[in-house]
Amino acid sequence: MGAFLYGVTLQWKLDFRNKGVLLTYYIVPLVFFAFMGGIFTSINPEAKETLIQSMTIFGVTMGAILGAPVPLTELYGSEIKKAYKVGKIPLYVPALNNFLSALIHLLIMSTIIYFVAPIAFDAKVPHNGLIYFLSLILFIKVSLAVGTVLGLMVRSTSKLTMIAQFIFLPSLMLSGIMFPVEMLPKTLESVGKVFPATWGFQLMINEVFNWELVIPQIITFLILILISIFKLINLSKIY
Repeated sequence: MGAFLYGVTLQWKLDFRNKGVLLTYYIVPLVFFAFMGGIFTSINPEAKETLIQSMTIFGVTMGAILGAPVPLTELYGSEIKKAYKVGKIPLYVPALNNFLSALIHLLIMSTIIYFVAPIAFDAKVPHNGLIYFLSLILFIKVSLAVGTVLGLMVRSTSKLTMIAQFIFLPSLMLSGIMFPVEMLPKTLESVGKVFPATWGFQLMINEVFNWELVIPQIITFLILILISIFKLINLSKIY
């Protein structure tokens, strides 16, 4: 257990030295929040009602889809993974360490937005903080599960960037954080339900823990975890 916690802590510290990951976990989401928060609330004062949720969805989606897969692709797409086999360290350990480290990073970033938004932009604080953070943690986990699958499946960082952008941009545009999903054509509204950001946003703006919004996320999470396990088993057989 001590070795496992050490691995998570080490990965957490290494993330701070990775400029690309640091940008997607903290710098870009918080700069976007500082810049766009004022614009959103100036153009539409009603945006204050969901500003915390909107900015958090953006930050988590960016960190999980554009940031979290990078260390995995660099490791599993190279010969570094052979060192784990030589050291008799299971190949799932780096993926798990990366998942937990990213979860902590994104939770910290989201907490900063939660406390700063009401002060800086007079944003409405969620009525039930416990339900909000439970919903947030669930959303982060599902998003990171997507990022983990990307990191395990894609072997080069150049391909990863293109594929991740293909998921990241529709996630934001169809989630409802920019404009109400009711304004979208029915086809695009249905497509938006494929992405965790849509379900996460709807759950986080609710005052209650709506199981109709929770269950799809849990099912998505379990499917993605099974895909990750299957991929890791295959990698273990190869090496």
